[in-house]
Amino acid sequence: MSLERETRRLGAGPCRAYSASVLAVVLSVLAVGGCAREGTGYTFALVPKAMNNPFFDFAREGCMQAAADLEDVECLYIGPSEHTEADQIQVVEDLITRRVDGIAVSPSNATAMARALARANEVGIPVITWDSDLLAEDAGLRTTYIGTENRAMGVEQAKLLQKLKPDGGTICIQSGGAAAMNHNERMQGFRDTLAGADSGEPPGKRLEGANKWTEVAACPLYTNDDFPLAVQQMADILASAPDLDVFSITGGFPQFVDQAYRQAVEPYRERIESKDLVIIGADVLPMQLDLLAEGLSHGQVGQRPYAMGYRSMEVLLQLVAGQSVEDPIYTGLDVLTGTEDVEAFRSSSTRRTTPVPAIRR
Repeated sequence: MSLERETRRLGAGPCRAYSASVLAVVLSVLAVGGCAREGTGYTFALVPKAMNNPFFDFAREGCMQAAADLEDVECLYIGPSEHTEADQIQVVEDLITRRVDGIAVSPSNATAMARALARANEVGIPVITWDSDLLAEDAGLRTTYIGTENRAMGVEQAKLLQKLKPDGGTICIQSGGAAAMNHNERMQGFRDTLAGADSGEPPGKRLEGANKWTEVAACPLYTNDDFPLAVQQMADILASAPDLDVFSITGGFPQFVDQAYRQAVEPYRERIESKDLVIIGADVLPMQLDLLAEGLSHGQVGQRPYAMGYRSMEVLLQLVAGQSVEDPIYTGLDVLTGTEDVEAFRSSSTRRTTPVPAIRR
């Protein structure tokens, strides 16, 4: 994978994409006053899993808006250009060396990131997680988590499925990275709800006939946030398991490349329309709303990335001011099941900075 990384910040200036070979030099320049630190104030870093994921673009917008709204706050949006765990660790280590004023990170690998964040604690840099959290045993390394209640997201997906397929069936779950805590928590909520039992810890116990639900042998599928791969995985499993009842996704992966997704599911349109094949998605980005309105998904459980980015800046400012904050801070969910929901969602504000009751259908 490419090792290119990007830096983006509020306002004009010479910040742009840099290759990995020069990023360390660029960061050292920024630390002494380049484009990331102009005058006084605080520089807070928002670190996504990948810069090429449209979900995180909304978090970046929230982060930058917060920087515009708050006094003396700058949003430094920086991460690996692609979903690469080692690159994300390097980005965080560079930020610690630079001594930014606070770090908000969505860990791709919870265990590995904990080791990096231990150093941030040692040098006194406030740390929070967003979108995806650390493991429970490492939670003390960050002050709070901001984002989706991920187990609840999986529960909502399962509830949609139970209404559509009350008699159970065969399932394929498609997830992100195998070490991503948020996706594992969603799988646990999904599996536990269908099984009617608490498995104890993420990613939950594999469904092997509980309440007539069974996961097919080739699944779960792990995309590592590679969207073309996600579409290919989906096409392959639909072809190799022609009687599959459910394809459930813990993130937006194949739907983020919507034209390729349409091509992958088009051969199964009749099965989808009759609900012989049910597709349950995650997230409610614009292209996903189109797919839902077209009947190419039966339900989407959406997160609020804009709120995650916005609240991350607010909370880091509170922490450097010595204030206490809640842990966790949940940003809410939206549950959409058809054209009516899509129209209602589009007519409301999709850039919510505070939790509001989820849409239920």
